Amino acid sequence: MYNISYATFGAGCFWGVEEVFRKLPGIKETAVGYMGGILQNPTYEDVCSHTTGHAETVQIQYDPAKISYEKLLDVFWNSHNPTTKNRQGPDIGDQYRSVIFYHTPEQKTAAEESKAALEKLGKWKLPIVTEITPVAQFYRAEEYHQKYLIKRGGMPQDEKYWKEKLTPEQYRILREKGTETAFTGKFYKHHEKGMYVCAGCGANLFSSDTKYDSGSGWPSFWDAVKADAVKLHDDSSHGMLRVEATCANCGGHLGHVFDDGPKEKTGKRFCINSACLDFKHS
Repeated sequence: MYNISYATFGAGCFWGVEEVFRKLPGIKETAVGYMGGILQNPTYEDVCSHTTGHAETVQIQYDPAKISYEKLLDVFWNSHNPTTKNRQGPDIGDQYRSVIFYHTPEQKTAAEESKAALEKLGKWKLPIVTEITPVAQFYRAEEYHQKYLIKRGGMPQDEKYWKEKLTPEQYRILREKGTETAFTGKFYKHHEKGMYVCAGCGANLFSSDTKYDSGSGWPSFWDAVKADAVKLHDDSSHGMLRVEATCANCGGHLGHVFDDGPKEKTGKRFCINSACLDFKHS
């Protein structure tokens, strides 16, 4: 038998947010829905009209003996950009706002303290715009939205979804197997400690501990964070024989793998496009 506590967050499109929290140890149940608006029993179409004031939210049932609220807050902050007002990436509208709905006074205090600590840390160049507000009526979303990514067999594969989610440059590389110009990527000369994740789906891909300067002009790693994080495929495009690397979770193109990496490590060089990556500080 276990105790159940509730937590509710809004951090963009609730499909991906639910999947981030659902996989955590100590999570007993997740549901997506709408909260913080003025209309009773709103539909998805109502919320997308930008007239109801609801946020797309994920309500979590968790066992506080196995995972703390502070840990949930940490996942929340690291799973989205809390400085963009009513927007996450290409998803624009008040339903995508960053918001913490607290269920108890203790949750309110923890949320405010974590926000203040993050602001003091200076991780974000812009001010954090996340709302911290009392929990309101939770309207469970339509059933087809619940655990949407599982029902779709993982990440959505229809290109309409990816064109809406990704920037044009990310789409060109992740979905059309493009390559960014050498020495131009934002992570080429990046040396902070943390985790490099897929820009498409947020899956963990490479640890900063395996990153090194190969001189190639692209971020280079001598191994993936785990054996099944990256899939390898034979690639004979452009008249060359190469090994392509893709995200095992969403299938997005990442780059290529070569056998000229550090000999004292794996001997491999994962040559990865910066546009395919996001970064989470450790």
